[in-house]
Amino acid sequence: MAKEHRQFVCQGCGYSSIKWLGRCPECEQWNTFAEEIEEVASAQHWLTGQSAGKPEPITQITASESDRLLTGIGEFDRVLGGGFVPGSVVLIGGDPGIGKSTILLQASDALSRIYGTVLYVSGEESVTQTKLRADRLGITSDSLYVLCENNLDLIEAHITRLNPYVVIIDSIQTAYLPGLQSAPGSVTQVRESAAQFVVIAKSKNIPIILVGHVTKEGNLAGPRILEHMVDTVLYFEGERQHVYRVLRAVKNRFGSTNEIGIFEMLSHGLAEVKNPSELFISERQENTAGSVVVSSIEGTRPLLLELQALVAPAIFGIPRNMATGVDRYRIALLIAVLHKRVGLDISDSDVFVNITGGMRIDEPGIDLGTIIAITSSHRDIAIDPRTVIIGEVGLGGEVRAVTQIEKRLLEAAKLGFNRAIFPESNRKGLELKEEIELIGVEDLYGALSALL
Repeated sequence: MAKEHRQFVCQGCGYSSIKWLGRCPECEQWNTFAEEIEEVASAQHWLTGQSAGKPEPITQITASESDRLLTGIGEFDRVLGGGFVPGSVVLIGGDPGIGKSTILLQASDALSRIYGTVLYVSGEESVTQTKLRADRLGITSDSLYVLCENNLDLIEAHITRLNPYVVIIDSIQTAYLPGLQSAPGSVTQVRESAAQFVVIAKSKNIPIILVGHVTKEGNLAGPRILEHMVDTVLYFEGERQHVYRVLRAVKNRFGSTNEIGIFEMLSHGLAEVKNPSELFISERQENTAGSVVVSSIEGTRPLLLELQALVAPAIFGIPRNMATGVDRYRIALLIAVLHKRVGLDISDSDVFVNITGGMRIDEPGIDLGTIIAITSSHRDIAIDPRTVIIGEVGLGGEVRAVTQIEKRLLEAAKLGFNRAIFPESNRKGLELKEEIELIGVEDLYGALSALL
């Protein structure tokens, strides 16, 4: 007979306790504990589901990159590291309506045409609703099977019967194990359901993609252990009012976590953005004070982006620093460096900084461009539109070297930029055949003198 195990579980982080607590000692949130009853025998039945194996010498194990399953979507494959690895579990999170189901349906269609049977399990939409979405996306593959089911035991039975190449679960929060008395979406159900899917993926050697909800803070909902159980964690990002979406890896056991995929939301679905640099700067207005072009590296891809700054008198008497697409605290630091090292005092002004296109950049290589844009707006002097600005700024006002400088400069030259302001320390060993004027600077004085 199954033995009941009662515990109180934090619905925010998954911390468990044998008694109710008002405040979670892990995430420090109040009133998040709920009682959950777990049948131990049922909760652990998945432990016996994995086929028995024996230790093998690593030199006798065969594996190759050619075993990956390509989605047919180049940007998606780039983020995954070259496609889905058989037996892997991928968790995809993102805000509601950002396009998770759309891109997975498109990938399912491509995978089913290339390899064969793909099973798409929808726990939130009926098969009719999924069909309506598929019609809008132009999906007509006969090898793509759609199932509306939340019971994990029944889902596993269908997987065994169909033996698909890929399984997609939309979403993990709706799946449940009948042996657990907890409600679907609870910490226990999400954790145990994910563990069951991991066993299915490993034992049957098929990739399983789990769709996860996110909290209002932008983190994946459910216990933190969920991210440790899966092989890859992807986030689908973007502003609802913008047409561009970014697929970013935050964990990848089979590839880099620095790559991003960029998509454009169109009426017929998500389309790959082959040349994002050209797209992001195509609407830039020339001879506008406060507008500069900066270069960032995302994985192996250089991106040219328009960075805008606006400096205006503080209307309400209290200066504000507002940022979109960049770290607001980094902006405050750069303003302090500008004041201390150059003597430009804008402490009585509002400062607004924006990366156009809805992109979010955390790389320090845009520091120099940010300072130039702020100074340009403050002095109302436009920057040469054919100049790209690259460099990290230290607290002493020095311009520090950045990584992959050749890729950044090649991308700028390819898009018609004829001048680059970059760290002088990056000049050593630089071999560039393209016709672009290189102006190396060592500190803020040199950069501001060259441009303003």
